[in-house]
Amino acid sequence: MTQETVIAQKSPYAVEVEEGKTYYWCQCGRSSNQPFCDGSHKGTEIEPVAFKAEKSETVYLCGCKKTGKQPFCDGSHQSL
Repeated sequence: MTQETVIAQKSPYAVEVEEGKTYYWCQCGRSSNQPFCDGSHKGTEIEPVAFKAEKSETVYLCGCKKTGKQPFCDGSHQSL
């Protein structure tokens, strides 16, 4: 069973979210629908991270999968 995350990109994804809607951020890095989950984590113990948008706005979701503030970018990609 593979446990390692894949770096999807070394920068965040700017995404428009809608207030009250739930999103599933890809934590494994394997999704072809980045930064969102498409089920590619199957066969790993890595699960997507669900989050509900508090308001309609642009958010910056982690692309490197190394953030300490999942699912949001915390700048971790700058040290890769």
